[in-house]
Amino acid sequence: MSVSRAAALIREGKLVAFPTETVYGLGANALDAAAVARIFTAKGRPHTSPLIVHVDSIAMARTFAAEWSAAAEALAQRYWPGPLTLVVPKHLSIPDIVTAGLPTVGLRMPAHPLALELIRAAGVPIAAPSANRFTELSPTAAGHVPDGIADYVLDGGPARVGIESTVLSLAGPPTLLRPGVIPLPDIEAIVGPVAIAAEPAGGGHASPGMHARHYRPRAPLYLLHRGDAPPEGAGVLLRPGHEMPAGPLEYAAVLYETLHRLDARHPAWIAVEFPPDTPEWSGVLDRLRRAAS
Repeated sequence: MSVSRAAALIREGKLVAFPTETVYGLGANALDAAAVARIFTAKGRPHTSPLIVHVDSIAMARTFAAEWSAAAEALAQRYWPGPLTLVVPKHLSIPDIVTAGLPTVGLRMPAHPLALELIRAAGVPIAAPSANRFTELSPTAAGHVPDGIADYVLDGGPARVGIESTVLSLAGPPTLLRPGVIPLPDIEAIVGPVAIAAEPAGGGHASPGMHARHYRPRAPLYLLHRGDAPPEGAGVLLRPGHEMPAGPLEYAAVLYETLHRLDARHPAWIAVEFPPDTPEWSGVLDRLRRAAS
């Protein structure tokens, strides 16, 4: 584990898989368009899906935002470092390839100490989606990162949060682009009413994670209502409060790790009983629905 080695590679235009508290990211210098292009190639990711730019402080975030509103400041003060991405008008220094050609950029200050150390050592913001092949399960441990996708893997242990960040657009009326572990009512208590983004119809997506098919294990994943019969054959059933934790934060923390572990056993299917449909569970429900779509 060498942050200095990883930082040197970032400065050279290489790709580094690194830990955050949500999932492992596949990082490149966000100001180097050629390096960022390597992320899309390595993942097989379409250029319509923007990347999140990871910063080490609110001050750095302001540097790469053309506008930084009072709402952005209030949310950053409350949730950073942490699993919240703020989409704001971007500074011209951010290449278009990072933002799917859109005039906005998603900024986040991660809570993992190694991620912050890496950004500071590299001296540049780091653009990073999850360190997986496009639409596949996100990695929450270094061992989940696919072989060959990165030039270097910085091992920081298991991710604590376990699913990707909440993404909130402040480029206009506050709009939730992707749910995470932060309940929407908690955000609304700070910025007022928040709209829910519609699924993208075409062109650049306002946020990562908006594709209908995403976060998918290799085994077919089915969502069941309580009491529904699972498919026939040798599969695995996961229920909140039984095979999975009963609480939303605990469930999110182990969701991808569980699916990675089960996938390694090559089951015929994985069936997941719906968790409660409440704001606290919205991030987990979003991931499960996209994995099963």
